[in-house]
Amino acid sequence: MPAEVEDQLKTLMVRGQAGDPAAWNELLTRLSKQLRGYFARRMETGSADVEDLVQETLLAIHRRRMTYDPGLPFSAWAYAVARYKLIDHWRRSRVRKHVPIDDVVDWLTDSSSAEEGAIRADLEKILADLPDRQRHLVRDVKITGLSLAEAGARAGMSEGAAKVALHRAMKTLSEGRSGS
Repeated sequence: MPAEVEDQLKTLMVRGQAGDPAAWNELLTRLSKQLRGYFARRMETGSADVEDLVQETLLAIHRRRMTYDPGLPFSAWAYAVARYKLIDHWRRSRVRKHVPIDDVVDWLTDSSSAEEGAIRADLEKILADLPDRQRHLVRDVKITGLSLAEAGARAGMSEGAAKVALHRAMKTLSEGRSGS
């Protein structure tokens, strides 16, 4: 998202928090357009749920508007609310989305949008639960693109030991728990 648009949305949010109904209405109108695109890209083509998710997200933003910290980027906050609404929808629908980390490495390392910045922050939170060696191996091999031999050398271990440690790290991440 261009910085100019981010600044405009943030200004509208701050004015809306202060009780300006025109600013609040303008913010929700602009957000609804962006959220439709956000959800449409993540849902099956023609899904009727897109509009429901937009409305649920706008309502959640309205209810939680006083929790927004004006010192932080607005779009990252808004997209985090949207992401949680999408996850809740998938849980209610019993939809499970599995995306191999290898398929999203380029996307995770590109910081061109607030949405991607929020995802990167989530990735850092997830990796923070891993032991140091495993965390470094995941970053080096899966994100940076080093070979197992190169990543192992950086970690002071053999290629075989690096392979085992990386496998354990990936298993831990896929299970959604910390530890080795």
